[in-house]
Amino acid sequence: MVDPVPRAVCLGEAMIMLAADTGAPLEDVETFRRSVGGAECNVAGGLAALGIPTGWISRVGADGFGRYVLRDLQARNVDVGGVEDDPLRPTGLYVKHTLAGRTRMHYYRSGSAAAAMDPGFLDRPAVRNRLAGAELVHTTGITAAISTSAAAMLDRLAALRDTLGFVLSVDLNWRPALWRDKDPAPLWRLLRAADVILIGADEAMLFAGTSDPAELRALLGPRATILVKSDAHVALALEPGAEERRTEVPALTVDVVEPVGAGDAFAAGYLAATLQGLPMEQRLRSGHLSAAAVLAVPDDHAAPPEPAVRRALLECSAQEWAETRVGPMGVSVGGLV
Repeated sequence: MVDPVPRAVCLGEAMIMLAADTGAPLEDVETFRRSVGGAECNVAGGLAALGIPTGWISRVGADGFGRYVLRDLQARNVDVGGVEDDPLRPTGLYVKHTLAGRTRMHYYRSGSAAAAMDPGFLDRPAVRNRLAGAELVHTTGITAAISTSAAAMLDRLAALRDTLGFVLSVDLNWRPALWRDKDPAPLWRLLRAADVILIGADEAMLFAGTSDPAELRALLGPRATILVKSDAHVALALEPGAEERRTEVPALTVDVVEPVGAGDAFAAGYLAATLQGLPMEQRLRSGHLSAAAVLAVPDDHAAPPEPAVRRALLECSAQEWAETRVGPMGVSVGGLV
């Protein structure tokens, strides 16, 4: 059987997510609901759900959790032929726990199989073939943070982009706890090498000391299309060029159930529309639609709106877009869908 060659490849860590099923203190929780989490595999699943042939590349433990990650992604039509099993290191996991209305994440990822990724990992034939065939490769600042070897791998990835010709997409995903006592220079290098940068206005303030688009452009360099997301308000795209184009699209109104995973969903929606050749306004709308679907469910990922609904909302008027509301029961807007 010939290995598939996905149009999009996502490179990074996956973890098992264990969600406490009650609001009791963590020490009193007896049962947890299991699912798969991790920024890059969330994006991979979101891209595949929007019809983009997508692969996820990483390392998992040769354990039950690792096998579950692969089974889950395969069920979501994500190619996992580039994933390597590690017989010594485990699959990472995290616990999501809500108490008194506040959700906290407890991570158990130190020494994981994914953290052992290094520059040589990209030379494995199953990995190199997928990178060579991809139109787009997506990763995040989390992968740069999980180990020095993973950060070095991303330096190599940026160099391969210039020879293999794919578009390099990077979501900042700034996690201060992961960078504690570490030099963020590898992350700055990765961002400045990217062709697409996704960055939240709040995390931009923490990471770069500014959320001003012009100042971010000066810090991140002239190469990339920069997407600045302002929580539930607006997404702004800055396209490179002598006369920089700015496109703004407001977020949809959402009855929020759980915010975790919405940023990954936005990335998937935007990148899918990019690969589909849609204009910038529709790319940003696609990002908002995918994010809204995740915000309206308790999991880290969700099925996107039905294709007919998505098409209608990508092409609707500004007023119809403003009147759209997304909740646990679906999408509604007066007379449109």
